[in-house]
Amino acid sequence: MTTNRRAMLRNTSALSATVVAASASSRFVHASESSNHDSDPDRVIKLGIIGAGGRGAGALNDSFSINENVQLIAMADVDRNNCVRTRDLLKKRHGDKVMVEEDRIHAGLDGYQKVLEDPEVELVLIASPPGFHPSQIAEAVKAGKHVFAEKPSCVDTAGYKICLAAHDEAEKNGTAIVTGTQYRRQVNYVEAVKRIHDGEIGEIVSAQSRYCSNSIWYKNRKEGMSDTQYQIDNWMHFIWLSGDQICEQAVHNIDAMNWVMGGAPETAYGSGGRFTRPENSEMWDSMSIDYTYPGNRVLSLMCRQIPGTQGDNGNVVYGTKGIAYIDAMSGGSRFVDWSGKETWSKKGSISDAYRQEHKDLIDSVRAGNPIVELRQTADSSLTAVMGRLACYTGQRVDWDFMTNKSTLNLFPENLDWNGELPPSSYAVPGKVKLT
Repeated sequence: MTTNRRAMLRNTSALSATVVAASASSRFVHASESSNHDSDPDRVIKLGIIGAGGRGAGALNDSFSINENVQLIAMADVDRNNCVRTRDLLKKRHGDKVMVEEDRIHAGLDGYQKVLEDPEVELVLIASPPGFHPSQIAEAVKAGKHVFAEKPSCVDTAGYKICLAAHDEAEKNGTAIVTGTQYRRQVNYVEAVKRIHDGEIGEIVSAQSRYCSNSIWYKNRKEGMSDTQYQIDNWMHFIWLSGDQICEQAVHNIDAMNWVMGGAPETAYGSGGRFTRPENSEMWDSMSIDYTYPGNRVLSLMCRQIPGTQGDNGNVVYGTKGIAYIDAMSGGSRFVDWSGKETWSKKGSISDAYRQEHKDLIDSVRAGNPIVELRQTADSSLTAVMGRLACYTGQRVDWDFMTNKSTLNLFPENLDWNGELPPSSYAVPGKVKLT
């Protein structure tokens, strides 16, 4: 089993003949349903999942918890056991919302294509390792499916370009793409950003954002695993799959700050390093980056995973009239003036936000007005990549380089399930060059 992303870059409209055939019939069905049945709350929307590990199970649970008349019918994961375990767990919780027969469980690198070829699957949830997101999103769109895609959208520039093409294709198709940036649907974030944009704290001067925690999971290599099998199993620690902590986790804060600032930053300049990672991990322990947005507004971003350190995942926006504190998770938001007096506050629930993104997706499909938001998440993901490159290379990196000049493509040229991959290595500033 092999996969080649470069073929997709050469022609982002290319798909296997079987998927194209399924796509053609699927689109005619969807067009008919859109005009006649989408607004019917009793119509069952059938789901497929690509990536049935913990995040995939969480996304399905959120969708089942808030949506009626949705049903999981197809699953894919490189490890079939993940599908079986997730199916059985969710079946106990949600009953007939999970109706996956054995022949609709697909394994291996190409198992996801079977989900896309299934004519009954209308909406696909993508929760595979991030390195696979761009190509799987693009193929799902080409197959005429509505999409929920976990963050980050991409971990390199090549993936970013695939995402932009998929966004445009989805708009033409009339198919939805909702992404896993739940803060954009968390009530205290929504209200805080609106108030900032309305000028409640004055003109934005600067901001700071932190995604600092203690540690992250790591998996030892099992006997008999190929390089590909091991790296996908231990995907967080390989940059072509995770994009490092800044892409996989801190992208939540970056997305919130791009939202606040009204778009992507112009430049990134940063530093960091690694002190406690396992020997074969490619991840750094920490990164500190200054992002400069239009109007010379500087965001100080720090992300860190070092055992025994103090955690901090919040955001602060400084304005000419006051300060906005927008805390992570369910910490809520509050504004103060420059004397320290609180002028506004609002609580928020991250669990509600996780569910709301799935409700908004299903509601938009039923209404025949599908949400397509991949571009904003791709911009935030590329902002994370830009910050990572600034740290890895020790150079100042700008948005024009990232969007117009960079050729960064981390995905292996011909990925074979039983194949070899280059040995792991971590970035050393001054030696890593911008590409």
